[in-house]
Amino acid sequence: MLNEAFWDNRYINNDTGWDMKQVSPPLKSIIDSLNDKHLKILIPGCGNAYEAASLALQGFTNVTLIDIAPTLINRLKKQFSDSNIQIVLGDFFDHQGGYDLILEQTFFCALNPKLRPDYVHKCFELLNQSGSLRGVLFNINFENDGPPFGGTQSEYESLFSPSFYLEHIDICQNSIEKRQGNELLINFKTTKK
Repeated sequence: MLNEAFWDNRYINNDTGWDMKQVSPPLKSIIDSLNDKHLKILIPGCGNAYEAASLALQGFTNVTLIDIAPTLINRLKKQFSDSNIQIVLGDFFDHQGGYDLILEQTFFCALNPKLRPDYVHKCFELLNQSGSLRGVLFNINFENDGPPFGGTQSEYESLFSPSFYLEHIDICQNSIEKRQGNELLINFKTTKK
């Protein structure tokens, strides 16, 4: 079962094969394109939070991280003790707030696919008017039972389009080598401009 104990054990045992030890290049491109340093940004299932470190270095002032693994959260609180990054131990689906941007890296693919409609609903609920969900989704179906759980562009389009305006969904051009061709860069907005 993909619960708190499952994820906490992964961090206790450093069983984090998904960890790139850096901001993924597609997310770095997104971060580098942001101009408003006061955007309210949420990173769900934040993992080791390389994205948050990059945002902090660039002067972003309103970043919130959430993860369900206590061991990870304790590490992050120490790591970011001298920053204004908010770190929340909790379940994304119970989280409350209003954000301009949700950054998606590996959280969606770590969820049981049965929770995907709930994820879409919760993202829409957490985003302010004219907010956006940006990041990366896998464009591959994995042979194992997951996590990670994969999917296809057409699946995501049918899942997200009832709630979001799909401004951009296409193959990432700057994925790390072992993920090339298997990641989709997304920019889904709460309203069409």
